[in-house]
Amino acid sequence: MDYSAANTELWNFVIQIGIISIMLIIANILRVKIPFIKKSLMPTSVFAGFIMLGIKYLNILPIDPKSLDMITYHGIAIGFIALSLRVQKKDSQSTGAVGTAFKSGALIVSTYCIQGIIGLIISLGLAFTIMPDFFKAAGVLLAMGFGQGPGQANNVGSTYEALGFAGGKSYGLAIAASGFLCACIVGVIYLNIISRKKKIELKLPKDIRGSVAIDTFQDEDEIPISESIDRLSIQMALILMVYLITYFFIWGVTTLLSSKAPGAAATLNSLLWGFNFIIGSLFAILIKTLISKMKKIKWMERQYQNNYLLSRISGLAFDVMIISGIAAIDFDDISGLWLPFLITVIAGCAVTFIYLKILSKKIYKGYEEEGFISMFGMLTGTISSGILLVREIDPNFETPAANNLVSGSGVGIAFGAPILILIGLAPKSTQMCFISLLLLAVYMAILLLIILLTGKSKKAEHNEEI
Repeated sequence: MDYSAANTELWNFVIQIGIISIMLIIANILRVKIPFIKKSLMPTSVFAGFIMLGIKYLNILPIDPKSLDMITYHGIAIGFIALSLRVQKKDSQSTGAVGTAFKSGALIVSTYCIQGIIGLIISLGLAFTIMPDFFKAAGVLLAMGFGQGPGQANNVGSTYEALGFAGGKSYGLAIAASGFLCACIVGVIYLNIISRKKKIELKLPKDIRGSVAIDTFQDEDEIPISESIDRLSIQMALILMVYLITYFFIWGVTTLLSSKAPGAAATLNSLLWGFNFIIGSLFAILIKTLISKMKKIKWMERQYQNNYLLSRISGLAFDVMIISGIAAIDFDDISGLWLPFLITVIAGCAVTFIYLKILSKKIYKGYEEEGFISMFGMLTGTISSGILLVREIDPNFETPAANNLVSGSGVGIAFGAPILILIGLAPKSTQMCFISLLLLAVYMAILLLIILLTGKSKKAEHNEEI
């Protein structure tokens, strides 16, 4: 075998990962050393993605777009599988926490709905007026880019591109990238406004140093460190095992559909592969439940998942995914789409802000501002931008706002299932676009009823010692 640089298949992936790593380190240094960048609250991975995007256009380093697509696609799946394998603590399941998680999940998915509604209204409006050739279902990418980030914007954008939306992938990724800017710029401006009005105290985040309880890193019944295999190896084995099961499941279903129902396959196959991360999350939950049952009947003595390591793996996967997703944007693909892009982004940011502002007052009693800013950061960027924003006013996470992002996202996976069908239906025809728009509105109304009619959540008590 040729091990030299001439063997591009051998070295290309290593080169791309190496470049991403360099961008991450450079972005982190600049963010720490330059006050303006630090105060912007832009996540390091997002900043690194924009630096890499600039370097790609300057042709300074050999950046391969296909490798970036691959990393973005797999990164979101690995990250969600790692999160779904985490063991849920029994003591965190208080009635109030469960109720707030339930309503937070409904809020998250209802925000996807209103983003999809606004996006479709804009794309349909433009297609029937000044841009007759515009892809009518393009507005769905607002919910994917803002609501779910670059990973899903990449997947659905690529699917729509295959269905006739020229530049669909880059359009979706550009919306996702602008969502980060919306979270950081609008979020920081809002925090400064309420600080000047003395509604809340703005606190600059500080590094958290000192001792951390050992249960942060391991549970009592976990496999011992003295085992013959490293704990990290076990976590990676579990994640990749689930991902392999996910692959074979989707491959089997799509193969069966293609042979037995070609019409359904045309709609569902690309959707199933595009939403591999949700299917992977479901299999991860199934494996986690199976392990738990085996422990109860004494077929297993130890807990194999380590929450700390699984969180670190998911964080790594999401950071790499965000960097590669932003760097994969091709502005040439959206050269004729700047008008719908700008209208969609501005309207999406404004509607998301107003919608979350209204509902946060009803859901997060006693910590409305923390609840609002955390959700706004996540539903225009990612969970990391939501946490970064809330740390400005709640640096020690004394309110449940940060926890609501995690618990609500878990519940949101179940609530979000019907939206997957609409995403596949919308691009089929103009009629299906209008039907999808109507169904999004109906589903949003159902979620709003769930939010408003369930019991009022109480402010969670946080007396746990770190």
